[in-house]
Amino acid sequence: MKGKTLKASLLTLGCKVNQAESEAVAQLLAQAGYQIVQEEEDPDVIIINTCTVTGTGSSKSRKLIRKLAKEHPLSTIVVMGCYSQIKPEEVAELEGVDIIIGTQDRQKIVEYLQNINCLGTGKKPLSVVRQFGEKAVYEELPLIEYESRARAMLKIQDGCSQFCTYCIIPYARGPSRSRDPEKVLAEAEKLLASGYKEIVLTGVHIGAYGLDLDRHNFDLAELLKELVRLPGMVRLRLGSIEPLEFTPKLLEVVTESDVVCPHFHIPLQSGSNTILVRMHRPYSTEDYSQLLTKIRSRLPEAAIATDILTGFPGETEENHQEALRFVAGCNFAGIHVFPYSRREGTPAASMPEQIPNNVKASRVRDYMQIAQESRKRYVRQFLGKPLEVLLETIQQDGSALGHTRNYLEVKLPPVLNPGNWQVGDLVECILHEEYIEE
Repeated sequence: MKGKTLKASLLTLGCKVNQAESEAVAQLLAQAGYQIVQEEEDPDVIIINTCTVTGTGSSKSRKLIRKLAKEHPLSTIVVMGCYSQIKPEEVAELEGVDIIIGTQDRQKIVEYLQNINCLGTGKKPLSVVRQFGEKAVYEELPLIEYESRARAMLKIQDGCSQFCTYCIIPYARGPSRSRDPEKVLAEAEKLLASGYKEIVLTGVHIGAYGLDLDRHNFDLAELLKELVRLPGMVRLRLGSIEPLEFTPKLLEVVTESDVVCPHFHIPLQSGSNTILVRMHRPYSTEDYSQLLTKIRSRLPEAAIATDILTGFPGETEENHQEALRFVAGCNFAGIHVFPYSRREGTPAASMPEQIPNNVKASRVRDYMQIAQESRKRYVRQFLGKPLEVLLETIQQDGSALGHTRNYLEVKLPPVLNPGNWQVGDLVECILHEEYIEE
């Protein structure tokens, strides 16, 4: 019907990078006149941003696509993201899919929707997925504006060139590409002008920032130097960063700034050197331990979190116990544990001595016990101390949810609320155990 405002809904699976990209696509659609709505509001267009980092991610993506296509037979179904980049032919076989986009060309989504509307939805979906070339460039997506004025994600990099033996991401995201520093700074300035109190630097492999730029020695540390100088910058948080890319130069910048949050996610993946070699991880547990010592010598209260991948092919019980001991000794503030997931096309998928699922599940439980104990020890040292909390959600009873600078998630009771708390406020409180969100 002429003059009708089309409605679009976006659903996102997976990581913070996916979340940031979905927000960007939503803004593109809004600029083109679409009304962004919830899935329950009978949207004309449904966009599903998929994940494939694990087999579970791919399975969830397929289930969500089937569910939405069945529940919204009259909607145009768009599938984009990592799963559709890796398996566009599988997505094409799912009933109800109209447009398939990978992890490139998202900025053309309005054009694709216009094309499909002109052609009409037929049996065969429009697939625009293309493989990455050697000279792949960073795809600029628009300034991201969130409903909340507390925290914004600022994407600075995409892709990965490391090719760990278990990982599908280099195939799904292409080679590492850095965003132009001027564009990063310009977007940061706009976010700050919009009232955001915290900016999170995101990307697939942010520690590789700058390596592909034609600028002498302009790396992540140099970008941070520029960002922390921006007027109005209150909190700057780093996304996940690889161990060897947390350089002395970067540590110096982080230490000297009162803007960079003392919270670092540094993936370990395994506490066994034997397994690290098989994973093609370019460091040893000794390297990792030395890095933690250096960070804590400068920032003793820093929260250091990590990722662990357990049940890797060939991982013996001896390897597992060795890794458990190492992880327990690291005193992490947070541990994300994943069972190894066999990803077709990666070297590890064809390695011998694949670990049974029940053994992987048992090993995950071993790590979860360490994770709980380690987190409790970390939190305990801040009880009774004043901490600054960025309010992210104000609930009906007057209580508020938010995060401290070192990323402790807290719930402040309504008795502390003077009656005028707003999302984005920075509130200082004395931390009590009952404030900690599990």
